[in-house]
Amino acid sequence: MIVPLQTAPVPAPHAPARRVVLVTGLSGAGRSSAMRALEDAGYEAVDNLPLTLLASLVLSEPGTDLRPVAIGVDTRTRDFGVDALTGAIDRLVAEPALDVRLLYLDCDDDQLARRFTETRRRHPLAADRPLLDGIKAERRLLEPLRARADRVIDTTGLAPHQLKRFVQDDFALDAPAGLALSVVSFAYRNGLPREADLVFDVRFLANPHYRPDLKPLTGKDADVAQFVARDPGFQAFFDGLSDMIAALLPRFEAEGKSYLTVAIGCTGGRHRSVFVAERLSARLAQGGRRVALVHRDLDRSFA
Repeated sequence: MIVPLQTAPVPAPHAPARRVVLVTGLSGAGRSSAMRALEDAGYEAVDNLPLTLLASLVLSEPGTDLRPVAIGVDTRTRDFGVDALTGAIDRLVAEPALDVRLLYLDCDDDQLARRFTETRRRHPLAADRPLLDGIKAERRLLEPLRARADRVIDTTGLAPHQLKRFVQDDFALDAPAGLALSVVSFAYRNGLPREADLVFDVRFLANPHYRPDLKPLTGKDADVAQFVARDPGFQAFFDGLSDMIAALLPRFEAEGKSYLTVAIGCTGGRHRSVFVAERLSARLAQGGRRVALVHRDLDRSFA
């Protein structure tokens, strides 16, 4: 049961709203890592706060500490309930003194199972059932929160430093207002990034993988970049892609979207997608946009 929210103090004219990031998602998907990243970015981090105490923590009296706060909530939280949490979020969002964001961490079932097996941790919903059954039950339970989230990050295949960069870029306290962009390169053989809003396939471009001198390199190397850029179809494609995304951004902002992830994929996620993602993020940043760039599969082994 959620206690009624106390009335928030009316902020002074032009007073900044207190930033509140609620961090939730699947068990084992990286919530603890995300909380540490937010703490390093300047947030006060509070994990597993009972929902009945949520209002009293974030709605402070005038003159008290108004530091930004990150709050971790998941199925292990005392008095957790999806409907209860969703209702509490809606009430907080309505408070003019607060700027509330919901971050949801996702991951594929096989990766989650490997993480629990390797760490020998017990899944909170698998005490009396097989591990994968518990993971799938939690996914079904939390689906309304995923749909409600302002930002979804799929941690499948992400190294801890990559997740940290995503989180800190998306929730930076000194970031300018406007749509936060993420550009992600990926390998189709490792699956689509589930957090992607727009996905573009660059497997039609000339493949450096089949050049023995280029195969060990990546799309960040000048020789690979020159090879891909010389493809007769590259420049027209890239100009069209850049123009289309630039035209879409104001429309997404008008719809109230806060985060946009553009995914660029090739077969192995090391050459073509990396080069195009590097070039695209630089082009978008030229317009003053804040852009996070992550190469999801660059550090994975390849054949």
